Amino acid sequence: MIDVLLFALLAGIGVALITGPLGTFIVWRRMAYFGDTLAHSSLLGIALGLIFSLNTTLSVIFTCLVFALILVGLEQNKNLASDTLLGILSHTSLAFGLVVITLMPNVKVDLMSLLFGDLLTVNFKDVITVYIISTITLLMLVKIWDPLLAITIDEDLGRTEGVKFKLVRMMFMLLIALVIAVAMKVVGVLLITSLLIIPAATARSYSKTPEQMAFFASLIGSFSVVLGLLASWFIDTPAGPSIVLSAGLLFLISLTNKKNQ
Repeated sequence: MIDVLLFALLAGIGVALITGPLGTFIVWRRMAYFGDTLAHSSLLGIALGLIFSLNTTLSVIFTCLVFALILVGLEQNKNLASDTLLGILSHTSLAFGLVVITLMPNVKVDLMSLLFGDLLTVNFKDVITVYIISTITLLMLVKIWDPLLAITIDEDLGRTEGVKFKLVRMMFMLLIALVIAVAMKVVGVLLITSLLIIPAATARSYSKTPEQMAFFASLIGSFSVVLGLLASWFIDTPAGPSIVLSAGLLFLISLTNKKNQ
């Protein structure tokens, strides 16, 4: 049982270390709904991976990237608001994924673990995968940090300074896809965005610089994982939702700190 908890803790912290800095940009750029849409599309990626006998992590990344490209294209349509388009794609892709999975009688899939995570079933191989993807994602984020920060602060100014807006944006979407693929095991499809947004939003109350916010977001995310696992162990609650609730509690506490400033 100690091994189960240790693997769960290591995997959860590994995910929190990268969702923190990545989540700061999602919060700054107000892309919460965008991330939610990609997270929902990941279920379709799993379904496609099962149908074609592909690696589910790779199929999730590929599906998220395809949906990201579709979203970029649809955003050029001025007849519909962005949030409307995101809402349509988000729920349609989630429903499509669920339908496809249920139409595969020969494949046994635990829908609850896909939707809400199953951190306590993580093994050593999963932990290694989490840290490999998290390390790759973190290195890529460091590489595009300055140009991404530039277009986040002022998109037009960033372009005048020579920032390749489309390339940086696509790399950022790739990072989101990578994190979603690795975070599914921890919190599931429905709760991935929470781990990206809540720690970053909480860190904003304690930070004075972007770098501080990214660091504190990782720290808060890791602490949320610890609290969630403790609740799961002592109260027998599901690990994924417990982590998200812990993050939500830390966010509420941060609001009191903001009032005192």
